Amino acid sequence: MKNEMHLQFSALSENESFARVTVAAFITQLNPTMDEVTEIKTVVSEAVTNAIIHGYDNNPGGMVYISVYLSDESTVEIVVKDEGIGIDNIEEARQPLYTTKPELERSGMGFTIMENFMDEISIQSSVSKGTTLYLKKHLTKSKALCN
Repeated sequence: MKNEMHLQFSALSENESFARVTVAAFITQLNPTMDEVTEIKTVVSEAVTNAIIHGYDNNPGGMVYISVYLSDESTVEIVVKDEGIGIDNIEEARQPLYTTKPELERSGMGFTIMENFMDEISIQSSVSKGTTLYLKKHLTKSKALCN
């Protein structure tokens, strides 16, 4: 049986930390290591920030949707979705240092960070319809944290 959580919030920068902490709190029931929690929080932060800044072009009014699935004792699946402008060229967007917002001093490392911290990542996007990120991580079994 999958244990799941669904979250929906306004595409505002101030909600990024809410999303990050909420996902981290939900996954702690699997007893991840502190490094794994930090990595997942970073990935959620990058994904939500991308949705807000790039998906909605920093225009309020859009929503960000996150679903988290704990499919067994050590697998976390995260889906982050927006209904924004979409990505015209996914392969180009995945290139390290690529950014469409250099004026905002964006590093262009969001997808690279997500790929480094997760075991699987896939991106589906349609111009003018939005983007959905599918992320999966297999956790090591840790006894460091207790419920």
